[in-house]
Formats: sequence, structure tokens, C-alpha cells
Amino acid sequence: MRKILSTLAVVVAATAGLTACGSSDASGETLRVGTLTDAPPSIYLENGQFTGYDNELLRDIAKREGFKVDFVGTEFSGLLAKVAGGQLDIGSSTISATAARKKTVAFSNGYDTSYTTVVSKKGAALPAANSFAGKRVGVVQGSVQDEFAGKLAGAQVVRFPDYNAGFAQLKTGGLDGWVVPKDIGQKYIDQNPTLPLEFGYTVADKDTPSAFAVAKSNPELLKKINDGLAKAIADGTAARLHAQFFKEAPVAKELEKGGPGLPVANS
Repeated sequence: MRKILSTLAVVVAATAGLTACGSSDASGETLRVGTLTDAPPSIYLENGQFTGYDNELLRDIAKREGFKVDFVGTEFSGLLAKVAGGQLDIGSSTISATAARKKTVAFSNGYDTSYTTVVSKKGAALPAANSFAGKRVGVVQGSVQDEFAGKLAGAQVVRFPDYNAGFAQLKTGGLDGWVVPKDIGQKYIDQNPTLPLEFGYTVADKDTPSAFAVAKSNPELLKKINDGLAKAIADGTAARLHAQFFKEAPVAKELEKGGPGLPVANS
């Protein structure tokens, strides 16, 4: 009888520790994180391991705050809906915390900034916003770049589920331009030195800061992420990771060691 009661107690304790999406163990809760596989240096797969600035920063935050992360490759177009619906606990995909997206999910404070730009073959003549009439431009569906391309007068916008698919079309001539965050565009240019690629038009203003997404119903997790991020900025970890993955682009002043961070309001 004692053995049965002991077994029941273990089962009850284990069940109580489960959440709708994550699981728990002796080392803390494991949360499911939706991310991309093909957007270096921010988020990508390397030797079967999810890595990149965003994901390594989140790993650091998780360690500080006592939880673990299980990364899941997810198409960007459905990422926020899965976070809002509880299929994923966190979204980590250089997600710009725009006003429209704040209607669906809550965002952590920002951890990076970038510019929207267009990668094109040399001679494609895409130097300005009014030069896209009749041009085929690729975007990741649902991204900030998708919104930007939709405002280019006369452009033929072609939407893709991920970065690799669009870049493949650019290489083979199926696209005139590939609209991406500048850091990701630079990485693709660096990885293909034999191709005649260049930056065309670049938006003058920085994009809305990138932030981690969580469900609006989980303010406790949001607080943990923000607390861990603040610590990572304060001791220089965020700046160190940024320098590790972004070899040339300087970290934003707000994210330098001891900096104030990039607050993102959710209302």
C-alpha cells in the first residue's frame, strides 16, 4: 500500500508541473520556441543545432531565469498565431514589435535593430523607392519586409515561406530583388562571393526593434525574459553575442554593456 501511495504521489507531482505547451524537469521548465532555420546571422541551423544571435541570447536568458528552451523550426507566416494560441511558448525570429503585431501577442523589450534593404544582382537598377515598377521582388510572407514591399509602386511582390526559397529565386534570375533585413542580406552576399550581388534600395529609418514574442496570457514568462535580457545587457553578454554573430555591424548603443536596453510598450 505504501508503494502504491508513493507512486501516486510521484505521478500527481509530475502532472502538476506540466504546462499547456512546455514540460518540466529537475532543472526547470522546458519551453517550446518557434524560430527559423535559414536567416543567419540572427537565426539559423548549423550542424543540426539552432543557433544565431537571437537564439543564443535566448538560451542565455533561459539559463539566468531557470528554464530551458526547445527550438522548433517554424514558418514565419504562422509563428505569431502559434504563440498566441499556445502551441509555442516563445517566438524568436527577429520579430519586429510592430503595433499591428501587438494586437496578437506581447513582446519582450528589444534586443536588436536593423534596416530593411533590397539585395539584387548588380545592374538591376533598384536604388530608390520609385524604381520598382514592373520588378519582381521577393519577401518572407508576413514579415515587416512584406509590408514594405507592398507599398512599392508597381512592384510585383512574390511571397515565400522562408529566406532560402527567395534567395534561390534571386540567384537563378526569378527575382529582381530580395527584400530582407540588412544584416541577413549581408550574410547571403558574404556566403556567395562569386555572385554579382549588391544592396539596392535601403530604407533610411531603422526597423522597429526586434523582440521575443509570448502569449498575452503569460505575463510571468514575459517578466522572466525581460529580467534575463536586462541582466545580459548589464554585464555585456548581449553585446558580446552580437559581436560574435555580427562581425561588422556595431551593436546598438542601448545594448552596449550597462546600456538602458530597448523598451517595447505592449499597449
